[in-house]
Amino acid sequence: MSCSENRVWRLCSAQRLWSNHAKKRGPNRGPEPPDHDDLVEREFTATRPNELWITDITEHHAARGKLYACLIQDVFSKRIVGYSIGPRMPVALAVTALKNAIELRSPKGTVVHSDRGSQFRSNAFLSTLMCNGLVGSVGRVGACGDSAAMESFNSQLQKTVLDQRRWRTSEELRLAIVAWIETTHHRRRRQR
Repeated sequence: MSCSENRVWRLCSAQRLWSNHAKKRGPNRGPEPPDHDDLVEREFTATRPNELWITDITEHHAARGKLYACLIQDVFSKRIVGYSIGPRMPVALAVTALKNAIELRSPKGTVVHSDRGSQFRSNAFLSTLMCNGLVGSVGRVGACGDSAAMESFNSQLQKTVLDQRRWRTSEELRLAIVAWIETTHHRRRRQR
C-alpha cells in the first residue's frame, strides 16, 4: 500500500501517535548576526513625528481560523501608521504594512525598530526600507523588553477588542481589529 507523507501524518495525528525520535537540527550555531544595529536600545521615545516607528506581528484566533496582524506604530503620536492583516504570516504581510505606513506618512530617515522575526529580516523588507530612505533597527536576541512598546499596544488590543466575545470567522475578527484601530484607538490618542 502506498500513500503520501501528509496522509500518514494526518492519520497518526488523529490517533495521537508520535515518533519517539526528535529530528536532528544540526549543530547549535546560535543566532545569526543582525541585519541592523539596535538603534533604540529600549528607549521608546521620540521628539517629533516619524522619528521612530516600531513594528511587530501578532496572532489572533477566531472559531474558524486565525489572523496575523502586522502593525507599525509611530512612537511620538502612538498612532498606528501602517498595518496589514492576513490569514498567514508571509514576508508580504510586513512589507505591505510598511508600504502602507510610507504612503500615509512619506517619512525620510525614520528608524523602524523590530524584533528578529524572519519577515523583518527578509530581502523584500530590507530593500523596502532602503529604497524609501528608512533606517532599520533590530532588537537583541532574548531581550523581551526590546518590543515592549508594541507588545503594550497588542495587549490593549487583546483586552479591549478580542477578549470581549468569541469571533466566529476571521473576517469578523479582521473587521473588528480595523474598526478599533481606525476609530476608537486613534480618537483616544492625542493627535500630534
